[in-house]
Amino acid sequence: MSDQRLTWGVLGTAKIAVQKVIPAIQLAASCQVTAIASRDWRKADDVARRLGIPRAYGSYEALLADPDIDIVYIPLPNHLHVPWATRAAEAGKHVLCEKPIASNAAQARELLGVRDRTGVRIQEAFMIRTHPQWLGSKAIVDAGELGDVGAMSGFFSYYNVDPTNVRNIAELGGGGLLDIGCYLVNTARFIFGTEPLRVAATVDVDHRFGVDRLSSMVLDFGGRHAIGTCSTQLQYYQRVHIIGTRGRIDIEIPFNAPVDRPCRIAIDRTGDVHGGGVEYLEFEICNQFTLQAEQFADAIIHGRPQPAPLEDALGNAACIDAIVASSISGCWQVPAV
Repeated sequence: MSDQRLTWGVLGTAKIAVQKVIPAIQLAASCQVTAIASRDWRKADDVARRLGIPRAYGSYEALLADPDIDIVYIPLPNHLHVPWATRAAEAGKHVLCEKPIASNAAQARELLGVRDRTGVRIQEAFMIRTHPQWLGSKAIVDAGELGDVGAMSGFFSYYNVDPTNVRNIAELGGGGLLDIGCYLVNTARFIFGTEPLRVAATVDVDHRFGVDRLSSMVLDFGGRHAIGTCSTQLQYYQRVHIIGTRGRIDIEIPFNAPVDRPCRIAIDRTGDVHGGGVEYLEFEICNQFTLQAEQFADAIIHGRPQPAPLEDALGNAACIDAIVASSISGCWQVPAV
């Protein structure tokens, strides 16, 4: 690994940035957070003082004009992802943007054009794609240890009825599909290693907010199925199961992996419904946000492929488009990748 360190600037003071991502980036050997911006300079200055960030800016434009910034991290509300990812790329900055980087496939294609035109790296921040429990599960599947994997199921939920929360504001890109359903789609595509041929779904919309609050989907990977349900108005819970002809994997905390204790997956090769044949594979304590930053920076430094190319974001967005279309039509839909 090179001793080179890339400098990061952060657009916005979102909770995920302040509480999770910025402290995690600061732990990455190849990264240094040097600036943060907010439309309210006082907010940026407060966060900068608390987290030891050298510079605070009172506008996003000012940060993008800073010649010392190599990478821009964007944790803004969903509807601002594409505009500011575009402006950051046009300023010559590499971009790591929170998911969903695009609210639909058309926007994802737009960003692909921006990337190709500017020559910078742009990545959607699915931190799970760097966590050892997901890389380990993928390796087990690819090695054939579960036999032929034919099914995958996932569930992700939390309870939030705050009308002022961005997840409940339609014009800001709210709703459960874009917030957490995207994880179910992303991990299914990751495990099966391809795009689904067709998608079917049903979606319940909270008419107070105009956003989806309960969505269930079936992704057909050509005779292999991934099913998933996400909700913003059920008890907090998450789980993923991967099932093959000779075994299964149960991922206990698939998405919000803790940073203070090991993660583990359960592997069962016996089919004992009482759990007598379950073995546990434990992974060392790590921070998936640190791994994400480290691997993105190292890909830039060494000219290697990044953990997830921007084309992967297009695949995810196309699936979510198809999920929404299926919920309206009541028919199978083909993702337009």
